[in-house]
Amino acid sequence: MQPIAICRHDAAQGPGHLIDFFDAHAIPWRLFAVDAGETPPTRAGDYSGVVILGSPASVNDGLSWMRREEALVRDAMRLERPVLGHCFGGQLLAKTLGARVRRNSVPHIGWGRVLVTRFDEATEWFGQRRELELFHWHFDTFEIPRGAKRVLFGTYCMNKGFAIGPHLGLQSHLEVTADSVRLWCRNDGDEIRRNVSASVQSEAEILANLDARVSALHRLADRVYRRWAEHLPGWHRVIVPVLPHSRPRGGESWGERIMHA
Repeated sequence: MQPIAICRHDAAQGPGHLIDFFDAHAIPWRLFAVDAGETPPTRAGDYSGVVILGSPASVNDGLSWMRREEALVRDAMRLERPVLGHCFGGQLLAKTLGARVRRNSVPHIGWGRVLVTRFDEATEWFGQRRELELFHWHFDTFEIPRGAKRVLFGTYCMNKGFAIGPHLGLQSHLEVTADSVRLWCRNDGDEIRRNVSASVQSEAEILANLDARVSALHRLADRVYRRWAEHLPGWHRVIVPVLPHSRPRGGESWGERIMHA
């Protein structure tokens, strides 16, 4: 199986839990540390899928590495290789699809509730849950691309996620770990202090009950990443029974496991 291309743009916004998921499911991956000077690819043919992570930059900055990543995403979609965008990555995916990326009405930083839409696409990604607690750190937002469906929305940002076929763009972070959240607060705490408001939590609020919040986030992330992995070339889905005592929430009686073909 070809590896997943992962583009990183900031040390505090690394792949985190996503790597744990890939390793647990024997999914190969290749990290392009753009923040350390690595050049991202422009062709997707050597990769099973593409993941674009967060960045302190705006997709509207028009930097050379952004243009390369747009080309990579465009080629992945042409080849039907799934694309997953976290925050900046969701914005880049939206822009590549022709949607506008602009300043959000307010900055949104910290833990916050988002709601799941009732579109079938939203149910496919998030199940029957109508409300989620996610981690946010963004100043810009995307419009929903033509042909895509809004899957998540919130009080401080109406467009928190969209899906189009096997591709998912998120305006939030499923991949963060407790360590990466602490590092982010250390590195960019001035962004918090300058903007504390209803939509921006203090560092103390962000770090409160952190391990439990991250653990719950990772359970959700595993579902979303598993759904995304189903579209990777060379993989198939195997349905295995779940014992009653470990039955997932929502009354489901079957579990899904991604196995290497």
